Amino acid sequence: MRPYIPKATFAFCQSLLASRLLPSAAPYSPLLPVQALLTTAGLLPRHPDLSLLALNSLLRTLSRRATSPSHPRLALGLLRDMISPATPLPAPDHLSFPFALAAAAAVVDAPNSSSDAGAGPGAQLHALLVRNALFPADHYVTTALLQLYAPRPDLARRVFDELPQREAIHYELVIGAYARAAMPAEGLAVFRAMFEDGVAPDAVVLTTAVAACAQAGALDCGAWVHRYVERAAPELLGDAFVGSALVSMYAKCGCLDEAVRVFDGMPERNEYVWGTMVGAFAVHGLAAEAVACLERMAREDGVRPDGVAVLGALSACAHAGKVEDGLRLLREMRGRYGVAPGHEHYSCTVDMLCRVGRLEDAVGLIKTMPMPPLASVWGSVLAGCRSYGNVELAEVAVWELEKLGGTADEGVYVQLSNIYLDANRKDDARRVRKLIGSRGIKKVPAYSAVEVDGGVSSFVANDQAHPRRFEIWEVLRLLAGQMAQNPDEEEETLFALL
Repeated sequence: MRPYIPKATFAFCQSLLASRLLPSAAPYSPLLPVQALLTTAGLLPRHPDLSLLALNSLLRTLSRRATSPSHPRLALGLLRDMISPATPLPAPDHLSFPFALAAAAAVVDAPNSSSDAGAGPGAQLHALLVRNALFPADHYVTTALLQLYAPRPDLARRVFDELPQREAIHYELVIGAYARAAMPAEGLAVFRAMFEDGVAPDAVVLTTAVAACAQAGALDCGAWVHRYVERAAPELLGDAFVGSALVSMYAKCGCLDEAVRVFDGMPERNEYVWGTMVGAFAVHGLAAEAVACLERMAREDGVRPDGVAVLGALSACAHAGKVEDGLRLLREMRGRYGVAPGHEHYSCTVDMLCRVGRLEDAVGLIKTMPMPPLASVWGSVLAGCRSYGNVELAEVAVWELEKLGGTADEGVYVQLSNIYLDANRKDDARRVRKLIGSRGIKKVPAYSAVEVDGGVSSFVANDQAHPRRFEIWEVLRLLAGQMAQNPDEEEETLFALL
């Protein structure tokens, strides 16, 4: 039977965090203040069980990096002291290690961290868990280990493959790891294997899988998941996250009518669901429908628009070129919907103005922003300068981007170089290209994806390695002829896009 835990035991953890003893301890050894407080509280040495509960609570608090970036390392140091036979602290149990693994993950995710999920404290804990037979036997340890390796889907998959018995959460973590690494096809393969293994997906797994379908453009797979939910678990169609994932998937795959059908069929729609529907209209450039949703929310479901829904409506105005409607929405959003404009709303509006060539108006709006403009704002200005040939403002935008990030990425300098070329300033373009080479600046290439016969094909610019490139080029030649343009010029342009 679990012992009764007095409130004073948990108050101990808070007193430790607030204590001045902890910051004064050595960076990786909080042993002395912990031992002193445990002894003062009367837990050591008479109540080792309560001491372990208190220490696990402290590990949980420290592992989250909630108060200080140094806390996860203190959690790892505390676990080390608990493991050491030379200390009076109780040894860790199976509940201690998930908190330690969370601390190791926080160390990897910390800004300016040189640690990798596959090395450092995480790998050491993994080896310790194997030696002590906690992996793969313990469910909580296994789940925490998969969360640790989430940034490295190859390592997460290796852990996953070693599990003798898998649960729904294990599949979800691996599918999500692949999706976040821009490998949705691999994630969907894990989702299909889930059914072969006889494991029924829950709402969380289905949401992650449908999101992966949207990312991969795998409409057939997403529609199959939809049919599965309708047949096996129709009650999940009312789940806000499953329903919203289906709406988003259909919209991104070009099936807006199906997205609307799913949305209209949901028995309860909160602000998250409405925001997804607004975003679906935005993807298709239907500004009037997106803005109308802001009024429909309150009228149909008694839901007040939040910042995400208003941002979706602004994005729809930007895609549709409805500039005046977008500007009016930005001006009225606080008074009409009770939503204060955030940086993302200003950034979207700046992008809207730049898309139609109103660059000076965009700069004027930037000057009125109540917060400092970030890279997204100046990136939109730079893109507008490329479209409308404004060299001077482009130089200002690059200068602002350099101030924000120290060194902008290759895409920024490539755009500036192209702007110089369009203005016949070849010497400046050559200087920028040399700058890219001298700094070793790299840019992850963008890609497009399309589903054909159930398989997903990806394309990058100037792709000379695609296995069906000759067929693609032939289709592009046919399209050039059908557009009644000069085939030679069109062919040159199309080849540049591949």
